[in-house]
Amino acid sequence: MSSAVRSAGASASSTAARRAAAPTAARAASGRRAMRTAATAGGNGSEPEQQQQLRPRSLATLLVHSEGLVNDPFAASMPPIYQTATFQQPDAIEMGEYDYSRSGNPTRTVLEKMLAQMEGAERAFAFGSGMAALAAVVRLLKSGDHIVAGDDLYGGTSRLLSRVVPDAGIDVTNVDTCDLEAVRGAIVPGRTRLVMLESPTNPRMQICDIQAICEMAHAAGALVCVDNSILTCIYQRPLDLGADIAMTSATKFIGGHSDVTAGILAVRDKQLADRLYFLQNAEGSALGPFDCWLLVRGLKTMSLRMERQVANARRIAEWLAAHPLVHRVNYPGLASHPGRDVHERQATAPGSIISFVTNDADLSRVVVEQTELFKITVSFGNVCSLISMPCFMSHASIPAEVRAARGLPNDLVRISVGIEDVDDLIADLDQAFSKAAAAAAAKGQQQAAGQSAYEP
Repeated sequence: MSSAVRSAGASASSTAARRAAAPTAARAASGRRAMRTAATAGGNGSEPEQQQQLRPRSLATLLVHSEGLVNDPFAASMPPIYQTATFQQPDAIEMGEYDYSRSGNPTRTVLEKMLAQMEGAERAFAFGSGMAALAAVVRLLKSGDHIVAGDDLYGGTSRLLSRVVPDAGIDVTNVDTCDLEAVRGAIVPGRTRLVMLESPTNPRMQICDIQAICEMAHAAGALVCVDNSILTCIYQRPLDLGADIAMTSATKFIGGHSDVTAGILAVRDKQLADRLYFLQNAEGSALGPFDCWLLVRGLKTMSLRMERQVANARRIAEWLAAHPLVHRVNYPGLASHPGRDVHERQATAPGSIISFVTNDADLSRVVVEQTELFKITVSFGNVCSLISMPCFMSHASIPAEVRAARGLPNDLVRISVGIEDVDDLIADLDQAFSKAAAAAAAKGQQQAAGQSAYEP
């Protein structure tokens, strides 16, 4: 027999052996997990060792590990992408666990189980966008019902509540959720079915007392949904504070790289979970397998990314607060923030979103346009730092008179702080403010001379 034939035969045998060993390896991994579980449950180990084994694992650790959440015969280190529309069935009568990806997909199962674990939820659901997730929440209501919502909300949420929801015969009352008495006065017992909150709010970073509002709402028979996109469950868990639904735009920090749009709902009540699953399946709003996989990958670095972003944001907020051209900085990590005490009771960090006002929309525009490291774009939570003027971008769909009445000025600038070197980010802001100051001086001279040009 030639050496080439012997080599080919050996290679084929090796390949066959590896294939045969794959399920064995999976069983071995499963066996190791079972042995660890048994060791944790009892055994002859010393008491300190048992206590150490029983110690609850931190969220940062849980985010990294996704093993065992679905039945994977090959024990892949990273959950596979089940990029399929349908699943073959064992026979014509009895259906398997999965049949059609709209109704369920193993990749989505991994993501949703990880998210439920993170949120302390009965179940979590992945949707095609944050707005698709919110639309599912609204579908829980019927004509004649009433929603109480904050008056400082994401622009897309405001658009849905003001221009879509009323067509279904549902009334919406917007209120300052920082004012507990105003919230109490807006809730109509027996008619208000949903209270919609953000804390911190987007973009003014206001803080409401989630637990107190949940108690009010539940006493009146209403559900509470908290949009937790700015902090995520890394720094705030609305379900632990009494909320019925925690909503997160996974486009932001969960994905972290601006390469996927997705929304998450997490709920603590099984009956509510069943209703939301029915809506997700019936309306076909579930997230696709590849996008689910991107989020699973994003979860693994989420804690680390957000830790760096918060550290950077603290430095930048302090720098902005000391700048002579900045009139006010909205950031709950500053001692000057009026809602700081409430925030620190219900959250563990201030997040990495900052907004500020200059009292001059033209000056704010120059600052935004002259930055070099900050990308001018909507959204937040990216590893790259982002900057925007919400009144002209993310919140432009809100009528100008409504924005003015809600205290949302045109000169407001929102920053989403990324993971870059913070000294580079501050230097970039510094040069942008310097150019804005020069432009403001030139504007004053031009106005004195009867001109109106305003360019950096």
